[in-house]
Amino acid sequence: MAKELLKDSAIKSAKPDIKDKRLNDGDGLYLLIKPSGARWWRFDYSIDSKRKTLSLGTYPDTSLADARRKAEEARKLAANGIDPSDTRKAVKKARHEATENEKRIKAGLPIVGSFEDIAGQWFRSIKHQIAEQTYNIKLSRFRTYVFPVIGGMDIKAVKSPDIMAVIKTIDSGKTATAKALRAEISAVFGYAIAHGLADYDVAQPVAKMLKSHQGNHRPALTNPADVGRLLRDIDAYNGTFTVKSALRLLPVLFCRPGELRLMEWAGIDIEAKEWRYLASKTGINHIVPLSSQAIKILTELRPVTGHSEYVFPKGSDYTKPMSKRTIQNALQIMGYDDIHCAHGFRTTASTLLNEQGWSPDAIERQLCHMPKDAVRAAYNRAQYLEERRKMMQAWADYLDSLKSGADVIPIGKRA
Repeated sequence: MAKELLKDSAIKSAKPDIKDKRLNDGDGLYLLIKPSGARWWRFDYSIDSKRKTLSLGTYPDTSLADARRKAEEARKLAANGIDPSDTRKAVKKARHEATENEKRIKAGLPIVGSFEDIAGQWFRSIKHQIAEQTYNIKLSRFRTYVFPVIGGMDIKAVKSPDIMAVIKTIDSGKTATAKALRAEISAVFGYAIAHGLADYDVAQPVAKMLKSHQGNHRPALTNPADVGRLLRDIDAYNGTFTVKSALRLLPVLFCRPGELRLMEWAGIDIEAKEWRYLASKTGINHIVPLSSQAIKILTELRPVTGHSEYVFPKGSDYTKPMSKRTIQNALQIMGYDDIHCAHGFRTTASTLLNEQGWSPDAIERQLCHMPKDAVRAAYNRAQYLEERRKMMQAWADYLDSLKSGADVIPIGKRA
């Protein structure tokens, strides 16, 4: 078909009619003159045997030469099976996204389509499904470990090695945290796939690379530096005040977790600095000397749960004690599930107190490892009590020192 039939002088002299008027330049390009006098460049082409029309701008803003150049570019795309209209839409969309992303960056928001953007959508979708405490912990993990590494990447550009790079930023001792985070990243990709924002879950292959921690049946930290880090993590825990108080008190008292959750206000004597209760495992009455740190925790907690029978009631139900898994779940959320359990504070205390030279008998009495024989039990209940008072205060002071990160020489060490 003939091309370049028009001349600029003919376009300038053309007058509008009562109906649309065409000035044909050949090979699909023409100028459409509207009855209003508006002049639009149009290009007709075929793609997949379908007739389509592309707008190329208005005259004289788009000159005859410009219209021919645009038509030739569109003609080449169509010849290669590419729809010029789709290309234009893609370019327009990219420009719009670039403009929007500039605005979002200035506003401190993630760019559209980035991993952080999609993760944010996923977080909003699950917020009503989980407890606020759990939601905040998950979000904190992403802000700490994930977003600094892959947050700004287009989610479709993220690969499995990028997920491994995220996992490597997590302390090697926090196996549970690494596993939980990988699963959460995988959930983000699941959300993206379901919404057509990603093609596959690149976090899935990483699961096989995470080795299970080979710990004891009741894992416990016994390295002072590790214990100090755990204590600092407890202080940073974002759970409820009641659960956080239980987490703070358990290392100081190193009683059985079940006995702590069943602790009753009636058994606490602030003036005598003692907690007396019936030990569940041995079935005998036990005395726990309370350090000044323990007294402080209980005093701060009393206005919150003092109207309940239990020091640590179950959520808003003050008629029931804290659930069995509450403390362990909190440790799991903090990433300690497979390296330190709730019962592990007893092992920690036993190990370090013995290393510091405290009387093994006093330690065993404090752990309530006592005979079930009624006569011997009655005698042993108060045995070594004065030494245990000193030991419990020294132990609480020692934990404070570990928490501060200081190089500690054990206080009150026995020869």
